[in-house]
Order: sequence, then structure tokens, then C-alpha cells
Amino acid sequence: MTPNYESWSKDELIARLRELETKKHAKSTHSPTSKKPFHFLSHPKRKIAIKFCYSGWEYNGLAYQNGPTPLPTVEDVLFKAFVKARLVDETGGLDGCGWEKCGRTDRGVSAAGQVVSLWDTPQNTSLHPSTRHELRYVSILNRVLPPTIRVLAWSPISPDFSARFNCKHRHYKYFFTSHGLDVSLMQSAANRLVGEHDFRNLCKLDPGKQITNFHRCVIRAQINPVSPESDGDNRVYVFDLVGSAFLYHQVRHIMAILFLVGTGLEQPSIISALMNVCHAESNSLPESQLPLVDRKPEYQMADALPLMLWDCAYADSDVTWQTDDDGTESGTGSDLYHQLHSIHQRSLIHTVLDEHFLTAATQYHSPPPQYFPFSQTGLTPHTLPRSNLGREPVLGVPLGAGTYKRSAKYVPLLERKRLDHVDVANERWRIGRGSKYSKQKTPDDGIE
Repeated sequence: MTPNYESWSKDELIARLRELETKKHAKSTHSPTSKKPFHFLSHPKRKIAIKFCYSGWEYNGLAYQNGPTPLPTVEDVLFKAFVKARLVDETGGLDGCGWEKCGRTDRGVSAAGQVVSLWDTPQNTSLHPSTRHELRYVSILNRVLPPTIRVLAWSPISPDFSARFNCKHRHYKYFFTSHGLDVSLMQSAANRLVGEHDFRNLCKLDPGKQITNFHRCVIRAQINPVSPESDGDNRVYVFDLVGSAFLYHQVRHIMAILFLVGTGLEQPSIISALMNVCHAESNSLPESQLPLVDRKPEYQMADALPLMLWDCAYADSDVTWQTDDDGTESGTGSDLYHQLHSIHQRSLIHTVLDEHFLTAATQYHSPPPQYFPFSQTGLTPHTLPRSNLGREPVLGVPLGAGTYKRSAKYVPLLERKRLDHVDVANERWRIGRGSKYSKQKTPDDGIE
């Protein structure tokens, strides 16, 4: 029965309020809904794979780093999302949940189809097939992840599955505009990449990895237009490179050489020459009179921004990608699409704004002379016109994403200073810095 508070005195009302406050505090302290310690060992585990995308320019690369980094790493942010969702035990770290990535991407490089595999603890679902109620992994993780990392799908996998070693091939895309480039010459050079070759001159040499085998198999190397032909000199193209595995910065080194070929500063045969690292290679390459290039010449690799890990391919028997979309307009898949579509729409507006900034500038400033591509201008490095003041022209060699290496004189690749031979660099590291480490690093597949 409800008390008649109207007949209570002031002191009685105050005493009643204090009594209710005491009971409320005691109830909240022992509430079953209050956060309790979660014991991962008391719950079953299963292995899953997650497919996700991320904007590389926002991160210090994919791989988790032990020390501080200027920007967060993708793995660190993604792992913390799993921890926050109580899907993995934070105390065990990446090793504790058997975390494996398909392909490492460096700072600035993006991915649209990156894959990691791990053991999770799906405490809110039954692992028995007849009573299984799956977790909504996509929505759970995307709710705690920043918009620059989006989980696209997930798959249950076998206990012996490895995101790295079960991958059949990796597919990279590098986007560029045709400004100052002869795309047909670039394709001619790219054709020479297909097959198994030694790519030591087309990657970054890191003695710390102690790599001695630089043979990799390229399945496809194709350049195709992305934007319509009406875009003219600024038509966007994509270089699709598919292979079983890749060396450190291999794609960006290849693109740097393709840019040199596209301008006309190098011939398409330079690709074959850079892969001719020993006399045995000469028999398998197109030209019979190729120079031997057993040491890498110095050159700058292409910019990271246009590079994307597009896909990591697996056998159908290994993965069954699925989402937690319920098929309605307000479903998780619809929300994810709207998020990414909004980002795309905003980027299109930024492009139009930048285009109008350039148009405004051309009213008062003339564009510089166009020397490239030599196949269209008819010029060569020796016939470049001097300025009105008699100065040699400054060449802007493209490096991708609107970046250039500027120089008044171009030195052909094969005439440049060479780095130490791989064997020499590896040995120097072993007797120097390497002697401090008892455990050698394991090289990654699909690193870029």
C-alpha cells in the first residue's frame, strides 16, 4: 500500500528520502547489469576471418608497432575494437588470439579487401550448428571503429586456416593520370613483368629481413582507363598487378619505372634489364642482348597515396564471406553503403573545387612548357629547349598523385650509382646489427 506522504512531518519525509537513497545505492552496487569481469577461458573459441577496408593516408601502415608512431596503425585500432567488443582477450595481445594478416601495407597505402584471421570468443552465440545464432560482426565492429576503417564481411574458417598462407593471390591497384605519359609504352613495359622473375632491382632492399630469394610470380599486369576519354590529358588509369606474393615496396618501385617509360626517359626494355640479375636469367627474357644488372641502381619509388590492396583471394572451400544484413532498407549493409557513398560524394566535391581553383589560377598564370611524353612532343633529353634566359629546363619526372622529382639533368637508370650487392648487404647486417638479435625476422608475403 502506498504511504500517505501528505500526513508525514518534515523530519519523517527527510528520513524516508534517506532510506530510499540508501536502498537505491545498494541496488546499483549489486545490479546484475553492472559491468562484471569477463572470463574468456570459460567460453568456447572459434576461428574467423574478417575482410575490411581502410584509408591508408590516415595511418602509420597496417602492422602493429611496439614503439610509438606518428599516426596510429590499422592493426592497433582494429585489435582494440575487438577488445572493446569483448571478442578477444586484451592481455594475450595479437599473438594470444592467433592474429594473422594477409598482406602488410606500408604507411599511406590503402586497402579495399584486406583480410585478418584470428580466434575469437563469441560469448553471445551458440557454436552448435543446430542452435547457432551468429554474432553481427560487421555492425558490432563498425560501431566502435573510426569511419576510416570499415569491416565489410566475415567468414567462419577452419582451425588451420591462415590469412597469409592460404591466400591464392593478392591484387594491387595503382591509380594515376595520363598527364605527360604514353600509356601504351607503359603497358608494353608492364607486359614483361608477367611470369616468375627476380625482382631484387624492383623493390626496397632491407638487410634486416635477410631475404635471399627475390623470385616472385606475377599473374597479371594490366593498365586500363578508369575515367572517360573526354578527360583528355587528365584521364585516370589504373595499373592492376596480381601475384601470389610481393616484396617490400615492389609495386611502388615498378610504378616508378613505368612512369619513366611513360615519359620516354626510358625504354620498355628497361624492365627486362632490371630483372636480368644473372646470366641464367638472360635465356628466359625477351631481349638476347640485355645488360647484366646484379645490383640495384638508385631511384625513387612512386608515391604511396594511389596504391591500394584491392583483394586477397582464397579458395571457395576456405572462406564463405557473409554479412549480418537483414535485407531491409535500414539494415547494416545499407548503412555501410550509405556511409561510404557519402564519403565518395564529398570527395567528388573536393575534386570539383580543386579543379575550379586551377581554372581561376590560369587566368593569371600560364602553364609551364610540356616536355613529356617524348613520343608525342618529339623531344629527347638532348634536344630540350632552353628558357628565354638560356637556362636548362627543369624536368618534373612524375612519381604519382601529383608529386614529381625535379632535376635539370636526367641520368639514365643503368648509368646511375648502384647499391651494394644483396649478399654483401645481408652479410654486413648479420655481423653488425643482426648479431644483437637471436631471432631473425620472418619476411612477410604481400608487403607493400
